[in-house]
Amino acid sequence: MSHNLNIDKLDLQIISEMMTNAEISYADLGKKLFVSGGTIHVRMKKLQELGIVKGTKLHVDLKMIGYDVIAFIGIYLEKSSLYDGVARELRKIPEIVRLNYTTGSYSMWAEIICKDITQLRRVLHDELQKIKGIERTETFISLEESFTRTINVVE
Repeated sequence: MSHNLNIDKLDLQIISEMMTNAEISYADLGKKLFVSGGTIHVRMKKLQELGIVKGTKLHVDLKMIGYDVIAFIGIYLEKSSLYDGVARELRKIPEIVRLNYTTGSYSMWAEIICKDITQLRRVLHDELQKIKGIERTETFISLEESFTRTINVVE
C-alpha cells in the first residue's frame, strides 16, 4: 500500500469502484462500501488533492460518430535528448490522444485517432514528419480493439 501518500484500503476500494463506474453517486458507493456518502466525498476530495484522481471521462464509441481509424505510431528520434521538445510539438496535434516515452525500438509511441485514412495521411505527412527531431516513424493501423480494461488496485 502507498504509505507515503497516506492512502488506505478504503481509498483503494473507492478508486477501484469509481474506475469501473464513475457515474455512481457517493451515497450509493458509500452503501456499497459500508461508509457514509460524506466519507466518500471527503476521500474523493483528498484523492483529487493528492493528484491520484484526475477527473472522470466519458467513454464514447468513436466509430459511431465517424472516427474510423485508430493507429499507433512508433517514433524514432534523432537523439533522445530531443524528447521534451518533440513531445511539446506532438501535443499540438489534436488527433494524437496518447504519447509514451519508451524503451526498445522506438523512442516514443503515440496513439492517434482519425476520421479516415485521408486524415491519417495528412497528420503523418503534413504535421508529424515536419517536427524537428523526428528521424522517422512506423505506423500500425488497428483493425479492432478487442478489449480495454482498468487494473485491479485493491490487493
